[in-house]
Amino acid sequence: MSISHPHSYTYTVVIKNITLSVDENVLAAVHRHAAECNSTVNALVRDYLTGLAAHHDRAKLARERLRQLSAQSQGRLGKKTWTRDDLHDR
Repeated sequence: MSISHPHSYTYTVVIKNITLSVDENVLAAVHRHAAECNSTVNALVRDYLTGLAAHHDRAKLARERLRQLSAQSQGRLGKKTWTRDDLHDR
């Protein structure tokens, strides 16, 4: 007879509080928007900052991958045989 034991995992997430200075009219508008979305100003700011950080990470990875591909490429630039005037028919 085997006895099944459910697994329980515990992890810690460190959350930092921040203080923002915002014009009272802006804050009032954001409070209204948050209420309309069944959310809070805190959740809206947290989601925005999370998305901003994720976008930055994706962009950094894309730039690194582009550099890798460029270094691996067999293509090479030849000698420049034109002038700016040639390009613009001057």
